[in-house]
Amino acid sequence: MREERLPRGRPVIFGEVLFDCFEKQGTSLLGGAPFNVAWHLQGFGLEPVFISRIGDDERGRQVRRAMARWGMSTGGLQIDSRHPTGEVRITLEAGQPTFSILPDRAYDFIDDAEALSAIPERPALLYHGSLAARHTISAATLDLLREHMAAPLFVDVNLRAPWWDRQTLARHLTGCRWVKLNGDEVVQLATGPVLEDHELQEGADALRLEFGIETLIVTLGEEGAFILDRKGVWRDHPPPVTDLADTVGAGDAFSAVCILGLIYDWSLPQILHRALGFAAEVCRVRGATIADEDFYQTRMNSWIDE
Repeated sequence: MREERLPRGRPVIFGEVLFDCFEKQGTSLLGGAPFNVAWHLQGFGLEPVFISRIGDDERGRQVRRAMARWGMSTGGLQIDSRHPTGEVRITLEAGQPTFSILPDRAYDFIDDAEALSAIPERPALLYHGSLAARHTISAATLDLLREHMAAPLFVDVNLRAPWWDRQTLARHLTGCRWVKLNGDEVVQLATGPVLEDHELQEGADALRLEFGIETLIVTLGEEGAFILDRKGVWRDHPPPVTDLADTVGAGDAFSAVCILGLIYDWSLPQILHRALGFAAEVCRVRGATIADEDFYQTRMNSWIDE
């Protein structure tokens, strides 16, 4: 086994933590894209700093307990006595989900001073999604972090109506080192028509150039993903999943391995292949997070041995 280079610092993950509440089933799952990404990075041993805000309520206490059990630092987790913990209400009709992301949740009010105090001495990068900026208070805190931190940016686009507009999103994408989005989001953001596969790639590259993004990552569901930068494009397909449990959090698992690879300086084809493989593995397990250290260590060992 060759020795893997040590990471350059701790990743900072900013944004929502919430509960996905399935109304008819009466069940709820802890999640939120930034929370899921931070959870996976903890499993891979990167000790992320997760900056978010929870209510002073039972769900907020569930978040803290889950993080503590997993060994995650809660130093960046703020407590809000006025606003409840994040919640998404999900209704399934003919197997298709309808999402209602409730407004004025604790993660909309992330305090800037508390967030700044949570920044580690050596931040490897700052990751955030687009939903984190839906409210002016958390958006202002995010702007301050981006300005204050001497770290590259990884933005994970998640277009959820009505919580985004192109002008605000453009401001957050401009000058990023890495941006991830899916094919449907490329179509929504493209300034020209996107009808064929080659037009999707062209539309993605146009977005990369428009916003001055160094590397653009586009996921395509069962069709895999591709990565674009100024040197070219790399495509790959996921391994088959014969025992699918669900696809909840597959995109977040993909993002986490992208971040892992960027911190360890993997090549872009390696990042793409490993991220697709890990996302497929997560699809074999119900839910977006996995509380099994061996699940992560086994995959890290296999990548180190390649």
